[in-house]
Amino acid sequence: MRKSDLFLLFLALNLVLMVLMFGHASIRQGQLQANLAEEERLVNKLELTDLCFFTEANYTRHLSQADLHTPFQDSPMALEHFPSGALVVPPVMIGKTNGKMD
Repeated sequence: MRKSDLFLLFLALNLVLMVLMFGHASIRQGQLQANLAEEERLVNKLELTDLCFFTEANYTRHLSQADLHTPFQDSPMALEHFPSGALVVPPVMIGKTNGKMD
């Protein structure tokens, strides 16, 4: 078997796997719509407000409830303890109240 035949076999196998992945995703999407509707009903019933994206620090758990100095609770020059602090940008209203953002 030539190297080109192996490469074409590899491409064909990857194409079949990709088609199977998209097929599985479309089947699961229909199944998960019912779960999503149930979760939406539960959120409305319990009157939940904020999503918890990160579980590490209180200022990354509920971004709407974070104050200005919480990330620097040890000192203003302290390094970030949690990796999620580098992924989350401050809310726009904080920058506007401090005159830092346009």
